[in-house]
Amino acid sequence: MTDKASREPKEQRLGPVVRRRGQVQPGTTDQRLLDTAGPSDFIHKDPWRVMRIQSEFVEGFGALAELGPAVSVFGSARTPSDSPEYEKGVRIGRALADAGFAVITGGGPGAMEAANKGALEAGGTSVGLGIELPFEQGMNQYVDIGVNFRYFFVRKTMFVKYATGFVVLPGGLGTLDELFEALTLVQTQKVTRFPIVLLGTDYWKGLVDWVRGSVVAEGKASERDLELFHVTDDEEEAVSLVTKEAGA
Repeated sequence: MTDKASREPKEQRLGPVVRRRGQVQPGTTDQRLLDTAGPSDFIHKDPWRVMRIQSEFVEGFGALAELGPAVSVFGSARTPSDSPEYEKGVRIGRALADAGFAVITGGGPGAMEAANKGALEAGGTSVGLGIELPFEQGMNQYVDIGVNFRYFFVRKTMFVKYATGFVVLPGGLGTLDELFEALTLVQTQKVTRFPIVLLGTDYWKGLVDWVRGSVVAEGKASERDLELFHVTDDEEEAVSLVTKEAGA
C-alpha cells in the first residue's frame, strides 16, 4: 500500500451520501434491510406509523375506487343469526342490492354479516371493512371485497367516502360512534349531504327522544338537525329514502 493510499480517509458511498472517517457505517444498506437481526423498535415510532397509515389509505382507495354507488350498513356484531334483527339485516342488504347499490359493512358477524349475506344472495357487491381488535372477529363468509384496517379513522374514511348513504341497524357503541360521526360530518357540511336512516323505531326511540328533549331543548343542537336522519321499521321505505336522497 502506498503512503498516499494510507493517508486517504476511509470512504463509504451510500446512494447519494458519502461518509468518511468516523461516520462510516458498518455493512451496506441492503445488508441492514435483509438482516434478520438488529433493533426493531423503529416499527413502533411515529415516522413508521405514518407510512403504515399512508399504506392503509392507498389499499382502501385502490380496492374501492371502482365500486360504484354504495350504502354503508351498520349494526351490532352481537346480533344472533336466528333473530328477527338478523333477518331484517338480510332483507335490507337484499333490497339495497336490488336497487343497484353495493353494500358496505364492517365485515364482521351479526348485523354486518346479515347485510352482506342479503347483498350476496341478491347478486350485489358485498364489501367488508374489517378492523384489528383485541378480540378476533374475522371477515364473514359473505364478503366479496374485504379490506382489514389497523386504524379506525382510516376505516371510517372509507365508510364515508364510498357511500351515498347510511342505514343503521340496532347496535352498540361502535354503531353509535359511526352514526354520530356521520351526523356530525353532514351537520358541519364536511361531506355532501347524504341520507342516514335508522332502522328500528322501538330501538332508536329513546335516543331520538333524548336528542330532541335534551340536546335540542337545551340549545346544544338546532331543531333542523333532527332532519338529518330518518327513522323507520320498513326496509322498503329505508331503501326508498336512500335512493331518493342519493339520486340513484
